[in-house]
Amino acid sequence: MSKRDSPPDARPFMEDILVEGAREHNLKDVSLRLPRERFIVVTGPSGSGKSSLAFDTIYAEGHRRYVESLSTYARQFLERVDKPDVDRVEGISPAIAIEQYNPVNHSRSTVGTASEIYDYLRLLFARAGKIHCPDCGGEVAPATVDGAAALLLDAYPDARGFILFPPPPEEDEGEGPEETLRGLMARGFVRAMVEDEALRIGPALFERLRKEAPPGGEKPARERLSIRVVADRLKISARNRARLGESLETAFREGGGVAEVRIVDGPRLRFSRNLECCGRTFEPPVPHTFSFNNPNGACPECGGFGSALRFDEALIVPDPRKTLAQGAVEPWTRPRYRRHFGAQLQEAAESEGLDIHVPWEKMSRRQKKMVFEGTEKLLGVYPFFERLKRRKYKVWVRVLIRRYQSRQKCPACGGARLRPEAQWIKLGGRGIAELCAMPVKDLREHFRAPPLTPEQEARAGDVLRQVRERLDFLHEAGLEYLTLDRETRTLSGGEHQRINLANQLGARLAGTLYILDEPTIGLHPRDNARLTGILKDLVERGNTLLVVEHDRDLINEADHVVDLGPGAGERGGEVVFSGPREALDGCAKSATAKFLSGERRVSPGKARGKAGGDGARLTLTGARANNLKGVNLRLPLGRLVAVTGVSGSGKSTLIRDTLYPALARILHEEAKGPIGRFGRIEGFEAVASVALLDQSPIGKSPRSNPVTYLKGYDAIRRLFADTPRARSMGFGPGHFSFNAPGGRCESCAGSGIRKIEMHFMADLFIRCPDCEGRRFKPRTMEVEYKGKNIHEVLNLTVDEAALFFDHAPSLLNKLLVLREVGLNYLRIGQPVSTLSGGEAQRLKIAGQLAARPPRNVMYLMDEPTTGLHFQDVERLLSVLARLVGLGNSVVVVEHNLDVIRAADWVIDLGPEGGEAGGRIVAEGTPGEVARTPRSHTGAFLKACLDGAG
Repeated sequence: MSKRDSPPDARPFMEDILVEGAREHNLKDVSLRLPRERFIVVTGPSGSGKSSLAFDTIYAEGHRRYVESLSTYARQFLERVDKPDVDRVEGISPAIAIEQYNPVNHSRSTVGTASEIYDYLRLLFARAGKIHCPDCGGEVAPATVDGAAALLLDAYPDARGFILFPPPPEEDEGEGPEETLRGLMARGFVRAMVEDEALRIGPALFERLRKEAPPGGEKPARERLSIRVVADRLKISARNRARLGESLETAFREGGGVAEVRIVDGPRLRFSRNLECCGRTFEPPVPHTFSFNNPNGACPECGGFGSALRFDEALIVPDPRKTLAQGAVEPWTRPRYRRHFGAQLQEAAESEGLDIHVPWEKMSRRQKKMVFEGTEKLLGVYPFFERLKRRKYKVWVRVLIRRYQSRQKCPACGGARLRPEAQWIKLGGRGIAELCAMPVKDLREHFRAPPLTPEQEARAGDVLRQVRERLDFLHEAGLEYLTLDRETRTLSGGEHQRINLANQLGARLAGTLYILDEPTIGLHPRDNARLTGILKDLVERGNTLLVVEHDRDLINEADHVVDLGPGAGERGGEVVFSGPREALDGCAKSATAKFLSGERRVSPGKARGKAGGDGARLTLTGARANNLKGVNLRLPLGRLVAVTGVSGSGKSTLIRDTLYPALARILHEEAKGPIGRFGRIEGFEAVASVALLDQSPIGKSPRSNPVTYLKGYDAIRRLFADTPRARSMGFGPGHFSFNAPGGRCESCAGSGIRKIEMHFMADLFIRCPDCEGRRFKPRTMEVEYKGKNIHEVLNLTVDEAALFFDHAPSLLNKLLVLREVGLNYLRIGQPVSTLSGGEAQRLKIAGQLAARPPRNVMYLMDEPTTGLHFQDVERLLSVLARLVGLGNSVVVVEHNLDVIRAADWVIDLGPEGGEAGGRIVAEGTPGEVARTPRSHTGAFLKACLDGAG
């Protein structure tokens, strides 16, 4: 019987992880025992304390003990590292936390570098890659004695020839070719070939060299005479093979790796042990030749970024329906230039035939070229910006120029990021950039049997095996649609987490405690089984897996479940259930058990409308960004629309990268970055504005918090400033701000934390030792309102603050909105930088509801169910229903079947990810999509609808 099959009660005590008296955040003196080398899921309502237990207690203690084992230099910071508030943690292994957020915000990191596959590819190309000459396309390889002899014997049998080598360079400053040849003659070389004429090395040759010397006594140029030393003259035949080899070896040695053969009445052949072809000399490849993060490998034009700032016609002419007379060229419509270029356009129209009354989109290519490159009468757009660049020392000029530039593929490297020399090296006929542009699925197939020679296979060895294994891990993690050259910053938190998970599989660790935060985020239900297989593989290797998760499938596969609750915030922090998965169904106190057993189901929250009928629609046609294949998107307005599909099918590309920036430019006249390619967009007249509520961080400053984000902190500051104590001390509202000097702690500038730079590992953030994390000076905290100082008020949860400020209607309304979106457990002063992606997204929704009653707004959301328990999804659906009920359109990119079931309209992309996706395979009501055979979502949706009765 394996470890996984042994009953929990038969396990020795020391094989368990014991937690006693955990009180971190809202945990209420939690004690529990967790089995080691098992798959453990921690679940419960949002804010019930799951992350506090898994990350802030168990992982934090494991991490602290790891740091304690480091050097004396590391340990000097230990007393400044906060120890989790727990009485005792025993049986803990070295811990690795893999969280769902994506910390990368620069473009130098790619999927290849993050997964470490690119490092192995660089090593593979350096070992086994073949250089191909860019001029003739032939393979560049160093010559060998055996190879040269075989070629001569095969091509020129029984021919007579001279084995030659170039004389070595002069060693001394004053030495000339005559002295060099005398030295060679003393070593036994008696003949030289000058301009295809064989001469004895002696006075006659020296006299000829002196006649060819340039005037002024300068050293003679080597190029003036073609001088080669004769190593041997012989008949090229099989009988003389040994002698031919010895002569070639001599020529290679004396000629600095170069040997030549002059066939009598035939050509002169050149052999080089150096990498040479078509007059070029190539450097042997090394790993950093292929590194775009190293100056030796990066493209000098773009610095290894693969893109460069270039003027973008779409930004210069934002509305192609306008004519030149109406101001189609946006920079020329500015007050500073309007009159000048208006006159120039008129003059060019009269004398050069430029039609300024035709819409830009209907102008000919020749006329557009006249506008951009200029004519005799018109200073073109490009010359205009070149002239502006002369004054780039002025800030407003730099801002103006940058407004009309976007990052576009580098013209020098074509987006490959590498120097040309790196792109000349091929492995199996493909360059490293070509391989990185292939989806993981195709690249995996390519490396199963790569077209390599036996010599290359021998050189590749273990490196090729590592590449294959890591590609398998990415494929198993459901990331087969990604390419290795995809920037890491463009990945979702779930994709980034699964890459880290694949890395851990490659590390092959044992005896480790892995703590994961919702690894199913961004994963279609179809792919859950593959993810579960990966997680179980980690456990089979002798690791312990602790997963914070709400997904039904993953919970059902767990060996042990910990259910926290029963509510959120102060109403949570208790262990409702802890035990084997099969025992959870019998727990009457567990809300999770009721949802898993089917006793309770997520309520759709509203009756579905008749979407897709005669109502208003927004239509975007011909979307072709990334893997989209001419998608025609039809969105019914005033409805809840779910955009679904397997991972990598093109959902985010269609909604976030195409629809959103296109609408933002039309409705707000804002440049929201590059817009994905599409044909036309119609029906936007019925939309007043567009808002993207994604999971990107709201801000990095720890001074920003939920109550400041909703603009409710001003009311709190005024309440404190109006107290008798504050007035007697001369304090105004600004004194209670941590964004301005006065009442805040100046040691931490009101943030409550300090950053300690740890050069050997990630930076540490510790509680400010002066204010102990309170953010304010002691004198400021002497002021109390209703018995609490400003620090204590900011530590209230949203639920507690709603009761505390029940007499302040404006502030109370904002707090109630936070409760409505399911953030009632947050502390109102909690830094937004500590929020998860799902919490940040719901805070953005609250900001929309709290600011003003929105009307005719199109809200675009990316997986708003992230981090939500089943009962919290119900609350979210009621919020979305409220937004729709106010007359807005809500479009959610979602995998959660309960949300899809509750939608008015479903648009399903696929059928697969990557190149096999990018098409709409089904659209209609949830019931109609469920009946579509080609739709993977439809199959799961049908089961969901059937289960709902």
